[in-house]
Amino acid sequence: MTLQSSILSVRPRLSPVAIVNMCVGFFGIQIGFGLQNVNTSRIFQTLGAEVDSLAILWIAAPMTGLLIQPLIGHLSDKTWGRLGRRRPYFLFGAILTTLALIAMPNSPSLWFAAAMLWIMDAAINITMEPFRAFVGDNLNEDQRTSGYAMQSVFIGAGAVFASVLPWVLSNVFDVASVAPEGVVPDSVRIAFYVGAGALLAAVLWTVVTTREYSPEQLAAFDRAATTTSQADAEAPARSICAYLIGGLIWLVVGAIGFAGVAIAGIEKELYVLFGGLAVFGLLQIAVGLMHRARASNGLSEIVDDIFRMPETMRGLAVVQFFSWFALFSMWIYTTPAVTAVHYGATSPTSAAYALGADWVGVLMGVYNGVAALAAFLIPVLAKRIGRRGAHALNLCLGGLGLIGIFLIRNPALLWMPMIGVGFAWASIVSMPYAILSGAVPGRKMGVYMGIFNIFIVVPQLLAATLLGLILKSLFDSQAIWALVIGGISFFIAALAALWVKEAIPMNRPGADGQTGHRTN
Repeated sequence: MTLQSSILSVRPRLSPVAIVNMCVGFFGIQIGFGLQNVNTSRIFQTLGAEVDSLAILWIAAPMTGLLIQPLIGHLSDKTWGRLGRRRPYFLFGAILTTLALIAMPNSPSLWFAAAMLWIMDAAINITMEPFRAFVGDNLNEDQRTSGYAMQSVFIGAGAVFASVLPWVLSNVFDVASVAPEGVVPDSVRIAFYVGAGALLAAVLWTVVTTREYSPEQLAAFDRAATTTSQADAEAPARSICAYLIGGLIWLVVGAIGFAGVAIAGIEKELYVLFGGLAVFGLLQIAVGLMHRARASNGLSEIVDDIFRMPETMRGLAVVQFFSWFALFSMWIYTTPAVTAVHYGATSPTSAAYALGADWVGVLMGVYNGVAALAAFLIPVLAKRIGRRGAHALNLCLGGLGLIGIFLIRNPALLWMPMIGVGFAWASIVSMPYAILSGAVPGRKMGVYMGIFNIFIVVPQLLAATLLGLILKSLFDSQAIWALVIGGISFFIAALAALWVKEAIPMNRPGADGQTGHRTN
């Protein structure tokens, strides 16, 4: 089913109800992410993980996103059927995520839990990636900031629900939050079951209540709103020689680093980092050989698109890198930091640890609740000081928030720095996508949104491979210092945001006299 039966040259404005329906599914997606972010370290520690090994266990999330999102984006760009272009992926991913959420808190061992995290994150990525492109597909340039901000509202609301759910179960409904050693508490387990049902219901709402533009209509929109960067999109990304030489350099650096880690006997986490460099080198060599043979497939198209990224996207990549390094630092280490520093807990089986971990869930709910409210202010702020200025300001607030957790030692006051984190989070999940969606061709919205995820994943991989080593080597494994490092990373991201060059489409709604009409 399509949004229009006749071909238009300009996307019509959608009604507020239509925009809300498009974004409801993100409420469910963020419930899954929220339960994962708040409780995974707790589950890992319950099953016997040490603090300095948490980062490597979390590596499933970024590794899965790195592999899944560009592929799903590429496939969804080329999909069209009864459910449309993006919605089949919404539905399949939601079902798989629901099953993973039910299984995760019943993990019998640490490595089973790590495997379930991998499966869960793959499923969430299958659902989430097309949602980013979905907004770009259906909204005109003037509505995209509001559309992605509405996604932030539901992201914040879903995360609040997920974050406070274990605390509510244990403090309101008297569900046990302490369990014997090696057993996940009932409050966490039941929270995952409730979250699984809510996720599936929210995604189904969007699948049932929304429609999509046909490939022909999207092509017409592209022709009418071409930017300079889009016009050059089909130019060769790189020469065959550049692919082969560049790939060889990446491969050699990765292999030398991999061998160096083995010979020196240093932290095993670095295998992942150098192995990733080598794999990217092999991909470039493979694509170069395919071009030499005049062959192509989905893999070569994705790699080509990586190297033909618009200038706007390259600038945003730097911003994303430092923003998500900060976020991953917070998600991994807030629970061990707060329970150790603010509650003095020394064991994950202690009552003090349970109390601190539950309070971290509430704090995560605070920043996500703030994000849901801040999302209404972001479009207004963007109109006054521009998208880049608004994003930079919000990132600075996030930096102050993470460093504030280090400075404030009274746990009852930790909600205060989470306000700054909430503004940063609301901006991170909306503003870069609003800027990016106007800089890429609509026919490749999915694959570019997936490639954009690389610059979320790479800093997460670095955090997962290096943060544990840094804390162990420099800070005596004190998790609180990871939050300081994250705060500094937020400030660097804010500076980078001011240097992003925004693409300006040649055609906006009404530019040719065809304003379209409001669609429900």
